[in-house]
Amino acid sequence: MPDPVVRNDFLRNPATHPFSGTNVWQLLTLRAATHGDRAFLIWQPYDGAYRTWTYAEFTRAAAAVAAGLQRRGVRSGQRVLIHLENCPEFLFSWFGCAAVGAVAVTTNTRSAADELAYFAEDSQPVGAITEARFAAMVSANVPGLQWQVTVNQHAGSLGAEDSDFTSLMADPDLLDPVPPDPNAAMSVQYTSGTTSRPKGVVWTHANALWGARVNAAHTDLHPDDCHLVYMPLFHANALAYSTLASVWVGARIVLVPKWSSSRFWAVSERHGCTWLSLIGLSMRFLGSCDPPSRHTYRLFGGMWCDPPSDARYGIKTIGWWGMTETISHGIVGDPYLPNRPLSMGRPAPEYGIAVVRDDGVTNVDPEEPGHLLIKGTRGLSLFAEYLNKPEETAKSFDEWGWFRTGDIVTPHADGYVSFTDRAKDMLKVGAENVATSEIERVILAVPDVAEVAVVGRPDDKLDEVPVAFIRSTDSRPDLVQQVNTACSARLADFKVPREVYVVRELPRSTINKIQKAELRKFADPSADRGTAELDWLAAAKADPSGEAAED
Repeated sequence: MPDPVVRNDFLRNPATHPFSGTNVWQLLTLRAATHGDRAFLIWQPYDGAYRTWTYAEFTRAAAAVAAGLQRRGVRSGQRVLIHLENCPEFLFSWFGCAAVGAVAVTTNTRSAADELAYFAEDSQPVGAITEARFAAMVSANVPGLQWQVTVNQHAGSLGAEDSDFTSLMADPDLLDPVPPDPNAAMSVQYTSGTTSRPKGVVWTHANALWGARVNAAHTDLHPDDCHLVYMPLFHANALAYSTLASVWVGARIVLVPKWSSSRFWAVSERHGCTWLSLIGLSMRFLGSCDPPSRHTYRLFGGMWCDPPSDARYGIKTIGWWGMTETISHGIVGDPYLPNRPLSMGRPAPEYGIAVVRDDGVTNVDPEEPGHLLIKGTRGLSLFAEYLNKPEETAKSFDEWGWFRTGDIVTPHADGYVSFTDRAKDMLKVGAENVATSEIERVILAVPDVAEVAVVGRPDDKLDEVPVAFIRSTDSRPDLVQQVNTACSARLADFKVPREVYVVRELPRSTINKIQKAELRKFADPSADRGTAELDWLAAAKADPSGEAAED
């Protein structure tokens, strides 16, 4: 009898693969064949009229890019750099790469020159697709490019006579799609680095198809749904949770350049949006405003299940947990049943989930925080590898094949799981383990505290001690004293922050997460926080996921 591990190994036996004989391009062309006249992409810029592409029109535009890639000599397996903010050309290019077997390398548009140079050295792209304002930096820091094209306007310039991007497009009827191989590499997304350089997470076509199918199922997505997509497309949420899932069921997406609180309801009502993924910025907005008397949203998705704001909007929020490496949600709430409020949901049936103690083996008890591990199939339900980093890839899995997520979670007796902290955010204060989230919850209860981030500062005696950075809605002089008083009253003495810094802005990623790695650099009393604060303020204005500037 064949070895059972080999017999069930999708990667070794393509005949039994869930996505045998198909790839991302076939998914798109199938949708064009079955829903050709249905609207797919609505591009809503903030400085002009919106434009709509049906599935047939979108597929033909992506085919034109794919034919252009082949005309420029791009071969299967070669990498193409896509350095774009949200715009239609991003999606034309990403799906165009899928058609010809090229690997789309999507990079953060806020990357510094040194970071872009690192991405280029690591991925070795043959060509680049970027915006005019990034063109010089790409040219200077991505050596060896055979070609480079630019989108002349951030708002999207498809069809503009002076757009270099149009020179990439060729007759779509000349496209010769590669034979489908679900195990072939499809894309690379770079994770945020903490103590080391970012790692390129490699997705196969099967990974992308898994994301499309499973995300659609987890979020109860229907063909008549409409996703508002404001998060950067170079992140997994916008690409897999929203866009690919919508293609799977034949739904619509409304793509905007970035989040805009002032435009949110007008855009949502204009296009009849029904589904929204939430992050910090959008969650804070929805938690602080009153909804219009009538709206079309039926579901939200985000960090927590069933938050108090659900009652105000008359809809349900599905909590979830996932990461670029997991493609979909390893933990997710139920769209039909009541969930444990403010939990992430339950383990998804498509994955194995374990929560273990520091030994990496012993399961924790209910209500005991532990390290989150996830089990899946590499190249299908889990990423294929870290690009050019076999040792890093191997170290990310334990000896039984469980992926180490780096998150600390708390399982409950009722089967739900709550997020506790990132492992690197668990401080070791002397002999005591301290979750920064515990301190942050106390500080957030202090009036006029808008946001807080607690990080560790090296200490000669205690290894590290907590330090708090606060963004306030009021610059009253006694705020620090109030925070210290609250912490002293509600926390053990070793958990009380040794310093409290009030700043006007906090450093953020492109999905608006606070970058604690950056804050750690300025936790020492002698650090130049004034200059850093100016940099954070400037970055907030340029952040493609932040509040859009008014016209």
